[in-house]
Amino acid sequence: MSADLVTIDGVQLRLASPMENRAEWIGQREVLKQLLACWIVVDETDLPLTPRLVGVPGIGKTALAMAAAGLREQELYVFQCTADTRPEDLLVTPVLSQNGKIAYHASPLVTAMLRGAVCILDEGNRMNEKSWASLAPLFDQRRYVESIVAGIVINAHAGFRCAVTMNQDDSTYEIPDYILSRLQPTLPLGFPSRQDELSILQYHLPFVEAEMLAITVEFLQRSHELRLDYSARDGLNLLRYAIKRLSQDADHPVSKDAVWREALEFCLGEDALNLEALAERKQRISRGGGLPLGLGDFFFDPNDPLHPDFDDDEQEGEI
Repeated sequence: MSADLVTIDGVQLRLASPMENRAEWIGQREVLKQLLACWIVVDETDLPLTPRLVGVPGIGKTALAMAAAGLREQELYVFQCTADTRPEDLLVTPVLSQNGKIAYHASPLVTAMLRGAVCILDEGNRMNEKSWASLAPLFDQRRYVESIVAGIVINAHAGFRCAVTMNQDDSTYEIPDYILSRLQPTLPLGFPSRQDELSILQYHLPFVEAEMLAITVEFLQRSHELRLDYSARDGLNLLRYAIKRLSQDADHPVSKDAVWREALEFCLGEDALNLEALAERKQRISRGGGLPLGLGDFFFDPNDPLHPDFDDDEQEGEI
């Protein structure tokens, strides 16, 4: 039988292909150790844990899990969760083959279960409850899933490991408690230190000049201080655009600062040009939108003498 075909209770499954995994984790060694600890079993009756890796988009949650799989020297599979993911997408999908018969394709998750590999459920809190419900028996002591489509029960290999990444943003579902109780512990990822962030950019973009790297790291570190969610991924994207623009105009040198600011605006938006103002605006919104508007705010400029809050003494002092 072919290595990519498995038969369970008379039903033949075609397995998915593993990902090529060259991920390297830079910095934050403690959270890497915590993830690896979740996947250890200390007794033949012990079970591995399925942790949640939580943080803002682009902070490296998937890269962390990929690096952990590499250190364990296990095959890696990634399933991208979305709002319209169905249980059959997660488990076994029927496909019409060339001879008119139904062929059954195992998902990356089920393939990892069967091969004793690592599966990352990426952006798990974008997935609906019905799909999560189909995984409930997998993440407790039962360690199996049931494919209604194929009519089979699939047990997980003893070597199977899983982690779920979750973004901290508003475009997600609320996962029910009975699922969250199976996805423990929660491992939060913070922003990297200045040196680690520089090392990350250098690792991915070794051809970028030190000056451009330094400007980008300074921007990212300042955004972290202000509790804004710009990540190393954002830094990589704006640097890639900037160096392409510089190479495009190699015969007519332009200011690196001007190109970097263009990249910043085009990649992250005009708000990124003034981090302090953006941070202040977000804080005001989080506090409930700032001070309530009065009737005069709708009809008069605040500096108009007819505005109810106009201060004659303050205006005279400014002259």
